[in-house]
Amino acid sequence: MINRVVLVGRLTKNPELRYTPNGVAVTSFTIAVNRPFSNQQGEREADFIPVVVWRRQAENAANFLTKGSLAGVDGRIQTRNYENNEGRRVYVTEVIADSVQFLEPKGTRHAEGNNFSNHAPVPPEPNHNRAPQSGGNVQGNNANGNSNEKAPSFEDPFANDSKPIDISDDDLPF
Repeated sequence: MINRVVLVGRLTKNPELRYTPNGVAVTSFTIAVNRPFSNQQGEREADFIPVVVWRRQAENAANFLTKGSLAGVDGRIQTRNYENNEGRRVYVTEVIADSVQFLEPKGTRHAEGNNFSNHAPVPPEPNHNRAPQSGGNVQGNNANGNSNEKAPSFEDPFANDSKPIDISDDDLPF
């Protein structure tokens, strides 16, 4: 059997953090997920899906997500029922999240239409995964026997350049 769900959407209100009597954190929120089609009037509809997050992820979600935040949720669907104060049986279907991903930079204003072109591009991380040579000393002998030649630098060429990079859509591999 497989019970897996992956959602990307926006929170409809701030998450609610609670603690069980045993001290376990639990956060609940509702995520609005757009449907991939329009209705007969040409409007996009959304589904409002309740999400429950437990333990450390619950605390993180409550601390870093707010109404309107874009979030990715990976989890499973769970159903439960209970009897309310009026004696009626209430059925609940919700997503129990295994992981919640914050899909926007902290402090991004949602009123800007989430257009990230106003933000400075983030340069790629330099590759520091190279194994050190000679116990960390990168000097070696060249063809002339000179061991004082400096090793090539692996610094990010765009690290100090705050200008936008001009790339056409034809240059992108996707």
